[in-house]
Amino acid sequence: MRVLVVEDEVRMAALLRRGLEEDGYAVDVAATGPDALWQGREVDYDAVVLDVMLPGADGFEVCRRLRESGRWAPILMLTARDAVDDRIRGLDAGADDYLPKPFSFGELAARLRALIRRGATDRPTVLAAGDLRLDPASRRAWRGEDELALSTKEFALLELFLRHPDQVLSRTTILEHVWDFAYDGVSNVIDQYVSYLRRKIDKPYGSEMLETVRGAGYRLRAPGPSGDPVAG
Repeated sequence: MRVLVVEDEVRMAALLRRGLEEDGYAVDVAATGPDALWQGREVDYDAVVLDVMLPGADGFEVCRRLRESGRWAPILMLTARDAVDDRIRGLDAGADDYLPKPFSFGELAARLRALIRRGATDRPTVLAAGDLRLDPASRRAWRGEDELALSTKEFALLELFLRHPDQVLSRTTILEHVWDFAYDGVSNVIDQYVSYLRRKIDKPYGSEMLETVRGAGYRLRAPGPSGDPVAG
């Protein structure tokens, strides 16, 4: 197992390296954000131990950019700050676990073993289809360079479609995920909200990504290489 330790405090980096090597890991060390990004993109690590406070780019930025680059090794974030907001920010950036300093090396090693057992899985922090993007953590969405002004339900509906591109979603499926089983509102609420969404993601851009599949439901068609929706 090969692990990248990203820590700018020399003594802490040395302690982590020695401890992990004694546990049988091959260990590389990076001391800055840019170095961590370069190494994390160039080497297929089994896990990353990532400090938050780094020169050049902080751990949140490193984590986010590694995920955007398609690097999915489990990330355990370390920080001297144990505020809840920092934990949330780290997890939303794509980290898998969070350990505040000071910590027991035994606990760090156990958490690292658990993360490695779980393995790396593709889980992008930003959902996308063509030039349509949505960030669940920041609750923001864009079409190209334009940020979309979406209501809470429009955002939830778009997120559902982006999590299932090119799949036909029935009205029942949409109702269960965006509303709930007990919803007793108007029967055409889904059609209404799909229409609202089309006015924001399709109509201004002369496209038809969100299509009606007669008798079945709705589908968000991901664009092909030409930029046009892929034919079904």
